[in-house]
Amino acid sequence: MPHMQATIRDIAARLKSARRVLFITGAGVSAESGVPTFRGATGAFANGVTEEGIPFEEVLSGPTFLRNPRLSWKYFFLLERSIRGRLPNDAHRAIAALQTANRTVWVATQNIDGLHQSAGSKNLIELHGNLRRLVCTKCEYRADHDTFEDLLALPLCPQCQGILRPDAVLYEEMLPPAALERLELEQEQGFDLVFSVGTTSLFPYVTRPIVLAARRGTPAVEINPEQTPVSDLVRYRLAAPAGRALGAILDEMTVA
Repeated sequence: MPHMQATIRDIAARLKSARRVLFITGAGVSAESGVPTFRGATGAFANGVTEEGIPFEEVLSGPTFLRNPRLSWKYFFLLERSIRGRLPNDAHRAIAALQTANRTVWVATQNIDGLHQSAGSKNLIELHGNLRRLVCTKCEYRADHDTFEDLLALPLCPQCQGILRPDAVLYEEMLPPAALERLELEQEQGFDLVFSVGTTSLFPYVTRPIVLAARRGTPAVEINPEQTPVSDLVRYRLAAPAGRALGAILDEMTVA
């Protein structure tokens, strides 16, 4: 515990002087708000197969949506229901609170639940999109929905009657180029501090900011109860839940 407190003090001190900060966030951040993983949210059985006898990754894939959008929408509805009413937790709020006139905070998130927006984060890069933002597969229509409760079983575009879909990355789909470009541009400008929070860090686009920070000598922080592929690259590591760790850092900044 004394070691963790010292680490928190060091991180808080660096944050106080930082002018540009990047947070990379994953499912571990939203888990503290009760948001389940895909597997838990879709009601898939223990072996990962849906009630139709299809692996849940296949049901929530781009090819399945093109072939059988009604089946995919059955599970989109379950996903939306699983995040309905969920509120930002201490981690989301702490990240948003770190935005000041003198400190720019960017958040590159893999989460599709919109909780960073709800907490007030402004500079957001949605690497996997947003579940509640619906887009038309035929025209440029897009709209945010607080809930899917009033949608048809197969929602259609009010402009052209094309099939709507969530603006979220499905399995076997590419990440949104605009999000990747924005992350690359911001990394070119450089950061004073980089955080990896609640992510298993299994994908190159998630590990790259930490790798770059290590190469450039930029301090990096990992907040995760479990070890990950980037654990040995960061300068500071807090083996704790995201909300507790970030809340403690914010408290230290306030009292110090």
